Amino acid sequence: MENSQSQGKNKKKRLTQDQVRQLEKCFTMNKKLEPDLKLQLSNQLGLPQRQVAVWFQNKRARFKTQSLEVQHCTLQSKHEAALSDKAKLEHQVQFLQDELKRARNQLALFTNQDSPVDNSNLGSCDEDHDDQVVVFDELYACFVSNGHGSSSTSWV
Repeated sequence: MENSQSQGKNKKKRLTQDQVRQLEKCFTMNKKLEPDLKLQLSNQLGLPQRQVAVWFQNKRARFKTQSLEVQHCTLQSKHEAALSDKAKLEHQVQFLQDELKRARNQLALFTNQDSPVDNSNLGSCDEDHDDQVVVFDELYACFVSNGHGSSSTSWV
């Protein structure tokens, strides 16, 4: 009989909705439970101090897990957006490379070369080609004004 009484005495009761509301309200203001607040809540809610302390401990653990889940979702969304932006930029780079190749081939036609321009001989963007750029710009402008080029560029 003593054993059954001690089991009943140590068995914690489920919290009422009002008790949970008050604990939640207190948790929003104080994530850590100070001893005086624990005593005050215990008396106010009619709960053992240990039960109030354990509730706060469990709530902090759940709160941390929820925060990590939110952070994970946010980071995942940002990652997906970055991948999408990367794909768009790669598409634009390819478009510009194709456009440059077409322009160089047109330049070769205007300069009376029999074959398309060998892109490897034109150097890189790091080299100084100011005189070539001016000639190219003039030829390209002439080409476009004569109706041979496309009047609008699409950045799809």
